[in-house]
Amino acid sequence: MHIKGWRSRYCSIYPHAFIGTAPINLTERLFQVLRWSTGSLEIFFSRNNPLFGSTFLHPLQRVAYINITTYPFTAIFLIFYTTVPALSFVTGHFIVQRPTTMFYVYLAIVLGTLLILAVLEVKWAGVTVFEWFRNGQFWMTASCSAYLAAVCQVLVKVVFRRDISFKLTSKQPAGDEKKDPYADLYVVRWTWLMVTPIIIILVNIIGSAVAFAKVLDGEWTHWLKVAGGVFFNFWVLFHLYPFAKGILGRHGKTPVVVLVWWAFTFVITAVLYINIPHIHGPGGKHGGAIGKHGAAHHGKKFDGYYLWP
Repeated sequence: MHIKGWRSRYCSIYPHAFIGTAPINLTERLFQVLRWSTGSLEIFFSRNNPLFGSTFLHPLQRVAYINITTYPFTAIFLIFYTTVPALSFVTGHFIVQRPTTMFYVYLAIVLGTLLILAVLEVKWAGVTVFEWFRNGQFWMTASCSAYLAAVCQVLVKVVFRRDISFKLTSKQPAGDEKKDPYADLYVVRWTWLMVTPIIIILVNIIGSAVAFAKVLDGEWTHWLKVAGGVFFNFWVLFHLYPFAKGILGRHGKTPVVVLVWWAFTFVITAVLYINIPHIHGPGGKHGGAIGKHGAAHHGKKFDGYYLWP
């Protein structure tokens, strides 16, 4: 409508004129998000592209429509952010070799900007901080699964000219009041969309366990720097914690089995790393003596530069 020159006005009235329905569980919710994100990308790759669609669009409208038609691509960057730091602990190759002062300044500016945006979102939406953060947790789950699937589907459609099948999502009746409005989200049926979040959980647990093992084994002595990376790994796991509860059908109580499996995977990985000699290099206690000209415990040396930490 905007491309054809129509104007629109935002109207918010109370009580609400229309009440929608929501998917009844996490599985259906992921399929709904998949459909939304697929439709957004289809618009971006169509003749209604906000960049070239029409001369009637205002520049700010183009920016807004670009945002809502390309957001599924954030899955690519999110997968990178949630896996590469953890894998760096395993391989020993780090993107940031030695963080400089400017790096920390840039990081502080980015984090400060995100914090300001979060405060504005909470104030504008009229929600609590807990509800806002819970929404962020689901965004994390959806981005790693539905967004990524939408990108793959649309690219296949664009390249190979194949149609995308449409799957209707089951809804619960509007106004269905329950003691816990989130209870139905934990009635989960298995779907292939859950594979990627599960892989991300395992990668971060294993990466943290390997980092812990390297410090314990004496291969790395800069444990404070390692702690920063491990904190990031656990921050990722904290965002995916509701997803882990959901796939086990646990809600309204502490899912001990989730914590037990996380701890079990962590401990087993650390023990295996320490006790299997060929996994770690010569820097650890169990890896043999270090030559007098070899690298000390200040980091491994590869190709003339020291890797951090």
